[in-house]
Amino acid sequence: MNTTTQLSVNVNKVALVRNTRHLGIPSVTRAAELCLQAGAHGITVHPRPDERHIRAADVRELAALMKQWPGREYNIEGNPTQNLMAFIREVRPQQATFVPDSEDQFTSDHGWDLADAAVRERLRPLIEECRALAVRVSLFMDPAPELMVWANEVGADRVELYTEPYAAAWADPAARQPQLIAYARAAQAALTNGLGVNAGHDLNRDNLTEFLRAVPGVAEVSIGHALIADALELGYAATVSEYLRCIAEAYKDS
Repeated sequence: MNTTTQLSVNVNKVALVRNTRHLGIPSVTRAAELCLQAGAHGITVHPRPDERHIRAADVRELAALMKQWPGREYNIEGNPTQNLMAFIREVRPQQATFVPDSEDQFTSDHGWDLADAAVRERLRPLIEECRALAVRVSLFMDPAPELMVWANEVGADRVELYTEPYAAAWADPAARQPQLIAYARAAQAALTNGLGVNAGHDLNRDNLTEFLRAVPGVAEVSIGHALIADALELGYAATVSEYLRCIAEAYKDS
């Protein structure tokens, strides 16, 4: 079992609050810096075309910040057929997470349908371009073991398992266990096909440890909404420490 799951903090919601006024607060870069100081292994953003939260200037300012933190990773999410590739070419983050969102989508809620040959052919040259720029590519995926062979075939380095179904089932033990089995199978299929495994969406302090105990080989979790909500009460440093504790707890007896 992987004992080095990394925590990447998604700071979209900091930008969302900032954008409700014209005062520039709270600062997205300051939030990211505080999270890094507290031990976060990386920072994630999803600059949507409508700039509802992260703006182009944020992407660039965070790229400059991340250069001051060698060994930490910058992950930019988005649909590569929209605005993502321009950012990848410009700032060359450590990781690009391809997400199949429409431009007006409220939040990411499904993975790539790699069973569709047309989807694979659209993604293949974009993945090749990222890899030529030394940018690792992760594909946002539903927990479907049968699709992992195609993720490898199109050239992805990793998959990010979309975890909202697990999070939605967590409060009901009878529903939770089948979800954990499904995610474990998907992760194992990814590993078998030579892919790294990331995970994210609605993971929180309650459900994170159990997920990592059950699902093999999770290299990174990307957490935003719950972590930023916790930080409103606890502060960034204490919140990041809590999430790192949850990760460590998953591997305590392994």
